[in-house]
Amino acid sequence: MADKKEKYSLEFTIRSSVKILFNHLSTASGLESWFADKVNVRDGDFIFVWDGSEQRAKIASKKENVFIKFKWVGTDSDDDTFFQFEIVTDEITGDIALVVTDFALKTELEENKMLWESQIENLVHTLGG
Repeated sequence: MADKKEKYSLEFTIRSSVKILFNHLSTASGLESWFADKVNVRDGDFIFVWDGSEQRAKIASKKENVFIKFKWVGTDSDDDTFFQFEIVTDEITGDIALVVTDFALKTELEENKMLWESQIENLVHTLGG
């Protein structure tokens, strides 16, 4: 039996409007600006391209300007793993946080967290923050 992936979440403070941030998390052009080399949408699936290799994901669920959850398609994981972007607004300060939820094997956890930190740095740069 394969090792089970662990769920983890990372929180980042983002200086952006909720609408602009959500656009960067939920559209092909938005995701292409920071997340992948190329992003296409085919038959409702998002096709992410990194260094020439493709990975396909479906939107499992979303709520406009709140969250979007993607489920990988055709990977060896027929489990219930996903990755999700959630926008949380602090009611008092109005600060916006982006919560990234993903899954990784215990042995790959630190590496995956570092990758997300680097990706979110790209996002912040793209948003002009």
